[in-house]
Amino acid sequence: MEFHNKVVVITGAAGVFGRMYAERFRDEGAMLCLSDIRMEKLEALAASLGLDPARTLLHATELASEASVLDFAGQVEARFTAPDVVVNNAGLYPKFSLLDMDVADWDRIFDVNLRAPFLVTRAMAKLMIAAGRKGAVINISSGAARQMRNGSVPYCTSKTAVERLSKGFALELAQYGIRVNVVEPGFAPGSEVSHLSDDYVARMTARIPLGRTSGPGDAPEAVAYLASDRASFITGAVLTVDGGNSIGTFESGTLGPVPGTAARG
Repeated sequence: MEFHNKVVVITGAAGVFGRMYAERFRDEGAMLCLSDIRMEKLEALAASLGLDPARTLLHATELASEASVLDFAGQVEARFTAPDVVVNNAGLYPKFSLLDMDVADWDRIFDVNLRAPFLVTRAMAKLMIAAGRKGAVINISSGAARQMRNGSVPYCTSKTAVERLSKGFALELAQYGIRVNVVEPGFAPGSEVSHLSDDYVARMTARIPLGRTSGPGDAPEAVAYLASDRASFITGAVLTVDGGNSIGTFESGTLGPVPGTAARG
């Protein structure tokens, strides 16, 4: 129960990874402040996880709106004073050709993937500082921050930027005992917000060196570690948990015999 009675804020909580993080911190006894634009999905999540309403805050946040983010922070303050852990998880992963995409689509991607982590971290950090509460912020990025992908240039660019933003916040918040780190989760299809075709999922899975997509225990363990006292001397770091996907492309069947395994007569 490492996070017993700790206040944990999670954005994009109704998504694939958001649910994993919420479940992980619930199991550790945390009080959860869950944000998503889809309130009905948040309510379903809270019910399915058996969350105690007295220890849970649900907020339908429009992350592109500063007013909505500040309203969320105000409700966190009113209920729990300040968070101990903030997980900026919400993100969009659309597929667009740069030549074909609308400016509105570009702006929406950067509003959610980059501007929102800035707004949320700024608002929650102010609460933490005012309460004298040391803690941790974990921003969710992607191996796409370091490896450009055709059709996903805006996403890759936004994730590169959020990693630089994280390092900036790490520098400025260190004096208050607030650590800021990044987790790059592996590929986990199933998002209702960013639909991916079966063919795309199959091709992406085939290129992962460890041969599978991200499971429910992978990224949440990394997030919990960076949020814990075990990582008390880690800030401004990036932890990649993607089965090796970001280090290069793996193509099954291209390797010859493994040295030392030749049959013996």
